Amino acid sequence: MSTPLPNQAVRGSTSGVPIMAVFDLLGRKWNMRILWELNNKPMSFRGLQARCDGMSPSVLNTRIKQLSEAKLIDKTEQGYQLSDMGQSLMLTLNPLREWSHKWHKVLDSDYK
Repeated sequence: MSTPLPNQAVRGSTSGVPIMAVFDLLGRKWNMRILWELNNKPMSFRGLQARCDGMSPSVLNTRIKQLSEAKLIDKTEQGYQLSDMGQSLMLTLNPLREWSHKWHKVLDSDYK
């Protein structure tokens, strides 16, 4: 499975528009979880695997390769960590995270 990148066809879009590549990349199973876990500190492969509910090594390896190719994570002496672009992405997602809590409250009140 290739890494979704701008200027390429991705799931849901053949346009190559960068936002569609981001949505495809982040929508792939485990990618957001890996980024979330690395948001706080660098982690080793085994540490990351343990934090991700023991996902299989082959799946984790594939996801790490995708996120590395997308330049969102780097491998360092301390393990894997968010790159500058990865940190920027997580900061960019904060307003969406806040919005999602408001959305949840609206939905929750509608169903009570």
